[in-house]
Amino acid sequence: MKTLVITGASAGIGLETARLFLQDDYALVTLSRRNCPLAEARHIACDLANSEARSAAADSVASQLPDESEICLVHNAGTLASGSLMDATEKRFKRAIEINMLAPQALNLALVPKMAPGSSIVYLGSTLSEIAVPGSFAYVATRHATLGMMRATCQDLVGTGIHTAAVCPGFTDTEMLRDHLPAEALQSVAGANAFGRLVEPQEIAECIRFVAAQPALNGAVLHANLGQIQR
Repeated sequence: MKTLVITGASAGIGLETARLFLQDDYALVTLSRRNCPLAEARHIACDLANSEARSAAADSVASQLPDESEICLVHNAGTLASGSLMDATEKRFKRAIEINMLAPQALNLALVPKMAPGSSIVYLGSTLSEIAVPGSFAYVATRHATLGMMRATCQDLVGTGIHTAAVCPGFTDTEMLRDHLPAEALQSVAGANAFGRLVEPQEIAECIRFVAAQPALNGAVLHANLGQIQR
């Protein structure tokens, strides 16, 4: 039995990814503060910003899986932190680090020892994993770190038969984005790609499924942004 372990599957990209993997006969384990609405999910309630909570949740997932399991681990949860360089106080910056960097690593530590050859680790980055815009200091910094984590994962898992890659969505029509941006800003970012619309969560889920099935993409960064227009 193959198992998908995914963070942030209560809505958006994570929920659509979980649905797709269920179609491929994966067992499903989800971690997030809010419950995953899919009846098939073994949900572990967890605040990924809390060190003790995420460590306990990672250990709980690992205890449910037999050794030598074929696992797809998807690091989907993230926080869309706004604010400039001078807004990034230690408290605000630390929260972005906790969710975008330390939570994925807690799951790596717990689950990689369980992974059989054929397993995969997919990191969710962002268009802002390789470029920067004003007013998103903590998010840009931690999403750049996501690519570093994936590339280091690739190097450290040489010979294990486990592959890794990063999927970097453009502006995607999710609850998180709509909560973050006012309507006029949404229209602006929707027009910033070659198709003049937001990416659909299902489109990113399809990319995740493809990457997870392709060991040849080990170490790759896949930008899924409808063709970002460079201005």
